[in-house]
Order: sequence, then structure tokens, then C-alpha cells
Amino acid sequence: QVNLVESGGGLVQAGGSLRLSCVASGNIFRINAMGWYRQAPGKERELVASITSGGSTNYVDSVKGRFTISRDNAENTVYLQMNSLRPEDTAVYLCNVLLTSRQTLRIVNSWGQGTQVTVSS
Repeated sequence: QVNLVESGGGLVQAGGSLRLSCVASGNIFRINAMGWYRQAPGKERELVASITSGGSTNYVDSVKGRFTISRDNAENTVYLQMNSLRPEDTAVYLCNVLLTSRQTLRIVNSWGQGTQVTVSS
């Protein structure tokens, strides 16, 4: 059993900033990749940013230069710093963690419940 707890969403004006956090806990042997997805009403879920265990990062083009993903391996936590927010960034943001189960040593793909980010114009 793995739990992902997200926090940091909310309502912000265009140009503002938010910082999302996601803490993973439970039956974890090792966390491999961590990332953030988002899903807006009527749109498909898209990968916003990801970070590997080694610290390599990847971003969707629309957030490059504005968002920064980071992780604290000791705390099993991933962050998403979002600056210069735009109305089109409005969505539910979901944490995603690819990990190795301590119990089975199998790879598990785990999702958080999501946190709403709303950017007003």
C-alpha cells in the first residue's frame, strides 16, 4: 500500500505563483521517477514535468522557463514550483510516482488524488 498526499493547490491571479508538494509513504523500497500531470475539463491528461532518481528533469513545452520540479529523496517528496501562472494552467494537478514495492520488489505506478489549481485572468 502506497499513499501519495498532495498539497499546495489553490486560486491565484495570472502572473502569480504556487508550489505543489507530494509526499509518498507506505510500502516503498525505492522511488524511481516522480512527476506531475494535469487534467483540465474536456482535455486529456498531460505530463507537466518529471524527475528521475538521478535528478534529470523533463518539462512540457508550455511550462518551460516557468515551472521547476524538484525532489527530496530523504523525504520521498516531489515539488512543483509554478511561477508566472496563466489561466491556461488551470487544471487538476496529479502527482505520479514510479516506485519499487518493498513487499514484492515489483514496479508500481502510483497516483495521487489531485489538487486543483485555478488561475484567474
